[in-house]
Amino acid sequence: MKRTWPLALLTLTLVVGALERGGFAQVAAVEGRVTALGTSADEAYAYGTPAFARLVRESYEGAKDANLVDFDVWLERAYASTRAAKLPGREQLSLRAALATRKAELNTASGEEERTRLQRDTAAWLHKAIKAMIPRFSLERGFEFANAVRLGERQCLLQSVLISGLMQSMDLNAGTAMVWRNDKGVETNLGHVTAVVRLANGRALLVDASDPQPFTRHQGLLLRVRNGSGFAYRFVRARYGEDDEIRSYQDVETNRSVAVKDARLLAYDYVRSQFDYYRGERAPSGFMGKSTKAGLAVSEGYLTRATKLSADNPLAALVLGHVYREEGQEAKARAQYERAWHLYEAEGHVPPSAEAALRWAKSAKVPAHTSVDGKP
Repeated sequence: MKRTWPLALLTLTLVVGALERGGFAQVAAVEGRVTALGTSADEAYAYGTPAFARLVRESYEGAKDANLVDFDVWLERAYASTRAAKLPGREQLSLRAALATRKAELNTASGEEERTRLQRDTAAWLHKAIKAMIPRFSLERGFEFANAVRLGERQCLLQSVLISGLMQSMDLNAGTAMVWRNDKGVETNLGHVTAVVRLANGRALLVDASDPQPFTRHQGLLLRVRNGSGFAYRFVRARYGEDDEIRSYQDVETNRSVAVKDARLLAYDYVRSQFDYYRGERAPSGFMGKSTKAGLAVSEGYLTRATKLSADNPLAALVLGHVYREEGQEAKARAQYERAWHLYEAEGHVPPSAEAALRWAKSAKVPAHTSVDGKP
């Protein structure tokens, strides 16, 4: 009689076999896809896939350090030497084996309640692990994978991409979102990034390694909302239950309620754009702090590339206008400010700094270097 294998057991056998033969890229080939289950293809960058490797490569190219160890090799070593990072109850495993073990547990969990519990436990584990393996927070340098390796530094974008990429590698439906209003109710101009995981129970959790607790309640996010047959970036408010899980979103401009299933997270191109945004913002002698002509040229280059990678990134568009203005290119600054303002408007919310920039563009009477997120 022919034996019929349960689908979950067959999938687990293929995955473990693929891992033994050479890692995550082969898992993708065995499973017939390069995206995590439930994560849309345009927001996928699972750890171990070419999409994740590209983010690392772009960071390393900027570092220009031939002696940097490969990021995945470094991360495995950091995990092995950091007791606080270990998967609870599986402390003897390597990172690769821990991810495979938890992925198998997730894929074979029985029922929505058990799967949701494991998803929450996994998110909490990764929150603790990343904070332990990359202990220092740096706004100036922590967005580069290269600086995680060299200096043990992280920042909101890098930590969120790393957490969500690791979650995606375990078939969790995860990604990142921009934050425009934090858990204290303070509004910024998209001044923060958080990881997001969508749960089996239809809700979502924010996993923010900038916070001491694994789950936080940022009040305002920028993500994508279903719009006809596609999705469009919108400023939304998050609606929480008592367990920190997001029940739904509310469009800031229209007040329309948006189900978690009808929202997508930042697209991969937006994530790449945001890395270039931070490179432009933090370029030495560039936009931030005391500027030089050469430093501003570097900022302009990165910000220009950021706007080309994602035409939906309003912060990159706005700060490119600031750089043009610092360089004395006032005509280009005015045109760029108008483009940025219309982009914010299309996404449902125009922050005060973008309003001020547009007023300058129309009157040229606003003092130079209007603040962004409270910075000069």
